[in-house]
Amino acid sequence: MTYAVGDIHGCFYALKSLLEKLPLSEEDELIFMGDYVDRGPNSREVIEFLIELSKHHRCIFLRGNHEEMLLNCVKNGSDCDLWFFNGARSTVESFGGVEEIRKFLPFFENTVYHYEKENYVFVHGGVRPGVSLEDQDPFDLVWIRDEFIYSENPLPGKIVVFGHTPFEEPFVSRDKIGIDTGCVYGGRLTALRVEDRKFFQVECANRRW
Repeated sequence: MTYAVGDIHGCFYALKSLLEKLPLSEEDELIFMGDYVDRGPNSREVIEFLIELSKHHRCIFLRGNHEEMLLNCVKNGSDCDLWFFNGARSTVESFGGVEEIRKFLPFFENTVYHYEKENYVFVHGGVRPGVSLEDQDPFDLVWIRDEFIYSENPLPGKIVVFGHTPFEEPFVSRDKIGIDTGCVYGGRLTALRVEDRKFFQVECANRRW
């Protein structure tokens, strides 16, 4: 089975609870939609947990806009103001400083912008309608919102599973499934089992941003 997990944002205990709720086997695949860090209180615990999880399960780690901002600042020294405006302080505190974050750069650098499986495309933000997946701008893949969400058939023949834009309930249409349900804002953390489109959810108990 294939499970896609929505935006975590440092909500470690919700992540643990959600994975305990999934009927996982060794053959199952886990796709994480990005935004593992920022705003929530336990970003380091989230990353350490995901690294350990990937030793026992096939995991795909998508890149979110928050991973993009972290890399731009910590690795390249650019756009740090933008990152801190979007919740970086909680991440720096969780890791115990920027130098500690540097130890985990391989994890962030190895995240991918998109992943395809059968007729599904998994991406953090969405896609630019009318542009082939191979020609998409990485900026759009992690940041796009309304132009994608309100489009019709943005990738012909594909169903796009995405995070990034929080909804009270999973967003389901003919050609899109959005699974960011705002855990860090007091909502829930959501997982989608792709084969039968069953949703698994847990409440998020550790709000902080």
